[in-house]
Order: sequence, then C-alpha cells, then structure tokens
Amino acid sequence: MNVSQWIRPEIRDLSAYHVPDAQHLIKLDAMENPYHWDEPTLKLWLQTMAKTAVNRYPDAHAIELKQQLKKSMVVPEGSATILGNGSDELIQILMLAMAGDGHKILTLEPSFVMYKMLATITGMEYLGISLNQQDFSLNLPAFLQAIEQHQPALIFLAYPNNPTGNLFDVSAIERILRAAHGFVVIDEAYAAFADHSFIDKLPLYSNLLVMRTVSKIGLAGLRIGLLAGAPDVIAELEKVRLPYNINVLSQVTALFALQQAPLAQQTAQICHDRQQLFAELTQLRGVAVWPSQANFLLLRVNHAQQVFNQLKQQGILIKNLHGSHPLLDNCLRVTVGKPEENQQFLTALREIVANHG
Repeated sequence: MNVSQWIRPEIRDLSAYHVPDAQHLIKLDAMENPYHWDEPTLKLWLQTMAKTAVNRYPDAHAIELKQQLKKSMVVPEGSATILGNGSDELIQILMLAMAGDGHKILTLEPSFVMYKMLATITGMEYLGISLNQQDFSLNLPAFLQAIEQHQPALIFLAYPNNPTGNLFDVSAIERILRAAHGFVVIDEAYAAFADHSFIDKLPLYSNLLVMRTVSKIGLAGLRIGLLAGAPDVIAELEKVRLPYNINVLSQVTALFALQQAPLAQQTAQICHDRQQLFAELTQLRGVAVWPSQANFLLLRVNHAQQVFNQLKQQGILIKNLHGSHPLLDNCLRVTVGKPEENQQFLTALREIVANHG
C-alpha cells in the first residue's frame, strides 16, 4: 500500500516525539521528581489500590479528583476545570476546538516543542516569536505586533518557560492578556518550583486559561493535567475531550498522593538542591548557566554534542538542545536530581569540560 496516498503530507514530514532509552542511566533529562515514597506510604497506597474496581469504567468527569486538584492548586471559586491525559492532551483539545477558519496559534521560541507539533497535527498555523537572546526574556513589542497582525485564536506562554527556566515579566503578560483577540494559555507545568502564578488572576480575564500538571511534582507516570478557566469556555472544551480519558488507577492514585504523599516536602528539597546545583555550575570554567524557577537548569558549554555523549558514556542522561533552536546553540538541560545524582553529574561534567579546554 502507498502510505503517502493517505497520510497528510505535513504528518509525513514530522518526526515522532523521541523518548530516549534511560535504562541503567542516571536519568536527568525529563524534569521528573526523582523521589518515590517511603514504605509505609507505599503500603497504604497498595491497600487503597486493592479496593479499586478496575472492572468498571472510571468516573468520566473525575469529580472527586477535580475537587482535590482545585483545592491543592488553589483554583479560584467560579472557575471551572477540565482534566487531560497530561498537559499534551489539553493542548490538543484546545487546538482541536479552535482549529479551522484560518485560526492561528502564537507562542514564544524556544519553548515547549509540543505547541508546534500539535499545531501541525491539528492543522493550525503556528507562529513563534523569538525570545531576547541574552536573557531569554519576552520581546514584548514583537509579540504585541504579532497579536495585532495575526489575531491568533490561541496564545501559549510557558511560565516558567521550558527549556530556559525563567519567568516572564508579569506586566508584559498582562499587556498580552489585554491585547489578545483570542485565548491566552499560561502553561504552569513548573508552578510548584516558582514564586509566582497567574491562577489567582483567572477571575480578572475572561480570555485567560491556566494549565497545570502533576507530572513535575512526583506523579509523572499518572499523566494528569488540569486546565482552569471560565465555565463557558471549559464547557465547550468538554465537548472535545474523549470520555474516560483519566483512567481509574490514575484517579485513585492521584487523589491518594495529593492527600497522603510528601509531595510538598519533595518539591521544597528540589528547590533547595536547584540552588546548590546552580551555585556549583557557576564555578565551572567553560560553563554558562542561567537562573531557573523550574526543576531544571539550562547551561551552555563548548562542543555540547560531545559533552552530552561523554556524559551518557559515564551513565548520565541529560537533554541535548543543540540544534533545536538558534538561541540554544551548544546548550544542554539538566533536571535537578537527588543530591548524590547531582554530584555525580557535576563530577563528570567538571572532568569533561576540563578535558575540552
């Protein structure tokens, strides 16, 4: 069969999202919480899971989990929520709901790669405005001009931004909210590690949507994302969401973890270790590192591809960003791991960059 006869050309031109094999490696590439739970918590969780009726469909609206997430994430009264199989599905839902009629999405670059990939898949025109080169700050004049020229249906702002780790200026984002003709999605995947959020501003802007996830706080395997916004907007998005998209095991586990697991303590530990890792990286000759409000750090080294390969040979997997965007030339991204993992990374990196001169 001739596949090209039936598959859309823009899909054929895509590359599937690559997830590297991390078996037997120190995994510092995917912004995961490195900590599991202690034995008493695990035992209690297993007892809870044993009572779960896997022979039945899950709650289609995940009502109990939604209530807990709204409480944990301090979603304002009067705002509605929709859950997705990770943030990726929520982004897809938004685009599927708003695609057509020449509608466009606008975002910043470099940022989360799925914005562009899902725009292609759903048939929306993608527009990316480059961040400022020196500090990865938002180029507000260029962004406002793009809003006026293209009138995008959807604007995505990762806050903090991935892979740069920085928060954009609050007043600049508020300018964007006032200027936007369509919806502004603030993607707060790393909100637990940052010192600011837009979730409390939901009542102030009818076009504001705030996206969260439980992946970065220690529940990546559950694939649960949350989008909060005005009830009339969420009601329309619910028409696009597939039924039973949050399985019963994920619902029960997330509810348990938010109530019982030491997620907040783990997050605090990661923030502490991020500062320690940042301080030690600043002392390495040949390494430039940027401050971060997320659970990862962006750094630049000479010969990034070689450094990445040599780290992997020593059993340490990080993210190689070289070649993904002009602003990320010779850049690598490392997730904050356990203290001993961070030290192994630092020791290996110190030796490698010294050998590179």
